[in-house]
Amino acid sequence: MVALWEYPLSQALRILVLVSLSGGILDEEALLPAPQNISILSTNMKHFLTWSPVTVPGETVRYSVEFQGEYERDYANEIWIPISECSLIIVTQCNVTEDISATVPYNLRVRANLGSRGSKWSTLKVLFNRITTFLTPPVMEVSADGYHLLVKLEDLGPAFQFHIFYWRKGQERISSVVHLDTIEAGAEYCVKAQTYVEAINRSSNFSQTQCVHGSIWMTTALVSFVGFVVGVLALPFLAWKMSQIFQYSCCPVVVLPDTLVISFVMQRATAVEGPMQQKQTVLRIQGSMKVFRSQTVLPA
Repeated sequence: MVALWEYPLSQALRILVLVSLSGGILDEEALLPAPQNISILSTNMKHFLTWSPVTVPGETVRYSVEFQGEYERDYANEIWIPISECSLIIVTQCNVTEDISATVPYNLRVRANLGSRGSKWSTLKVLFNRITTFLTPPVMEVSADGYHLLVKLEDLGPAFQFHIFYWRKGQERISSVVHLDTIEAGAEYCVKAQTYVEAINRSSNFSQTQCVHGSIWMTTALVSFVGFVVGVLALPFLAWKMSQIFQYSCCPVVVLPDTLVISFVMQRATAVEGPMQQKQTVLRIQGSMKVFRSQTVLPA
């Protein structure tokens, strides 16, 4: 074996260059291709980092994701924080919703891993801020419940609120309320809604307008109920009234008018018939006579 220093200087330099090049080629072969087309999809405050897969025939490539917020970038020496849920995963997306916790610019990066081999980091081309999330109109179902409108909205989570607008069809003056007032039976009412997120102070577009008619059967039921109550309350009175009419028709009671009892003269007469005496009390009332039942008086 010939030592390198035994070669002439020019030949020794050529050997060193070849060795360094071969080492570089081996290092390049050890690296995996970096993930491409890295982007973030954000809808209704749910954020997903996605990328194109790295393909190695016959092998399963894994991926790791890290993020960097405004604080890490400006005050913590630009450190990157690994996302534990997205460490050595085999899928090409990562849910970073819990890590994007503030309305500030975030950077994210991903790299491929295969055993001891790894790729370079691929980073977002543009920083992501959750204020750019796409808000969809709420899925809504409207129905008439008696004299009220019933609006059902999908549950998007505690961060979401809804603005509900309703109006009577033909009266396009729209009102926004928390509680829907009583509606008129048989009238047609229209409703639309939008999603609102206070954390980013943004609203979605309006949902499609839905219109429903107020329930007519409630009016019929109410009228029937009122009629039933009135009938129940009036029945005793009608029975009493009929009994009074029947009693007057069969057994009338004669009541003298006040003009016939203003003054009267009482006279007493006594007649003797045999051993017994009868006393009759006779009332003379302004020319009219009324005789009471005679009372028997035994002789003294």
